Amino acid sequence: MEKIEESIAELRQTFKSGRTRSALWRKNQLRAMIKLITENEERAYQVLHEDLGKHPVEVYRDEVGVIKKSAKYSLSCVEKWMAPQKAHLPLIFFPARGEVMPEPLGVVLIFGAWNFPLSLTLDPLIGAISAGNTVIIKTSELSPSTSSFLAKTIPLYLDSKAVKVIEGGVDVSEQLLKQKWDKIFFTGSPRVGRIVMAAAAEHLTPVTLELGGKCPAIFDKLSKAYDVKTAVKRIVGGKWGPCSGQACIGIDYVLVEEKLAPLLIDLLKTTLKRFYGERPKESKNMCRVVNKHNFERLQKLLEDPLVAASIVYGGSQDEERLFIEPAILLDPPLDSQIMTEEIFGPLLPIITLNNIQESIEFINSRPKPLAIYAFTEDESLRRRILSETSSGSVTFNDSIIQFICDTLPFGGVGQSGYGKYHGKYSFDTFSHEKAVLRRGFFPELKPRYPPWNDFKLKFIRLAYDFNYFGLVLLLLGLKR
Repeated sequence: MEKIEESIAELRQTFKSGRTRSALWRKNQLRAMIKLITENEERAYQVLHEDLGKHPVEVYRDEVGVIKKSAKYSLSCVEKWMAPQKAHLPLIFFPARGEVMPEPLGVVLIFGAWNFPLSLTLDPLIGAISAGNTVIIKTSELSPSTSSFLAKTIPLYLDSKAVKVIEGGVDVSEQLLKQKWDKIFFTGSPRVGRIVMAAAAEHLTPVTLELGGKCPAIFDKLSKAYDVKTAVKRIVGGKWGPCSGQACIGIDYVLVEEKLAPLLIDLLKTTLKRFYGERPKESKNMCRVVNKHNFERLQKLLEDPLVAASIVYGGSQDEERLFIEPAILLDPPLDSQIMTEEIFGPLLPIITLNNIQESIEFINSRPKPLAIYAFTEDESLRRRILSETSSGSVTFNDSIIQFICDTLPFGGVGQSGYGKYHGKYSFDTFSHEKAVLRRGFFPELKPRYPPWNDFKLKFIRLAYDFNYFGLVLLLLGLKR
């Protein structure tokens, strides 16, 4: 507790000094971030393999490469983002000018996540630094090797009086949440998100919550065999590719017409074998379940006899190695835990429909997801998805890739999250847009002030209606 309070006091002093507001400081920190991730790339591969069994290619794709790209993009744009933006003012304010000036919020708290412990920790940090804030990072204790790596490495590259890393378990998180912050950024489950938001409310602290939910994929009929096979590869990549299904934006279940289900399942099986071999447990291309608690949670999802009976492929388990084989389930009970809770693991339910248009109603009957994926050529279905459903994002004919696009906002809606980040959206998330209006002393409009009369009421009414012609006539009538 004492260390936390000392760290916050030092960060507040640094922020008050004003040095984090300069473009030079921000750009130097972003360059240092690029240097950090470049010079420690091999170590990143090592710690992420220790924590999750990630292959170096997956680490670069989802973690190292994401941070390099994000930091370089912010470095190239930060001065433009910092510049005040001109605001249009009504003629009635003449002579005056208005602008919107972004300013840093102050001292912010970022909670890292265990499933992507580099990118989901450092990417928000890039936004916070770009906006000129000082930061405390709480790394995830569930990825201890990566947490230790960040705690030891960040002070060697970034301004240690402006960016600090704190390790620890739930007790440390609770102590951090008791403090007053200028912003809290949290990535995790809706359950913990509610705790964070409740704690933030004590100090009226703004929050960004990157949560999750059950992200559906809609698999519609496609006219070309190549497109069908490509769609299935992208479904496999969107389900098992990111951390073996332990990803908030991963595909949670697939909606498909009953007549297409056999084809989809056959292609999923074939693709899984091509990607991970006949013995996935021996594959170096699959992550393991993060810990025993989550392994047992996934086991529990499969304990329901009706759920177990729906397994059409895979599902074998090795508790010692924390490994669960990719599993495909056909029409598990809709009221079972596997269909009411976020799976966050390598289990994929296939839900069959009479008609793919029913997917709209199915999605709307459940909490709003972080992402919707739809593989379809039907333009009317696309329009319905966009206009009749609500989600953090919609991606047509692919999966996951929206996450790495710096020009698109990433965030949820409803239970899947609150707020957004990536690129300029990260800068905005950690900034306050201050309105600035500059005006001279002449002319001075007497109708602004009492004593009131009918003429002043007419004047104000016309001014609010932007009826400048009417104002001229009113003034001419007064002159006569």
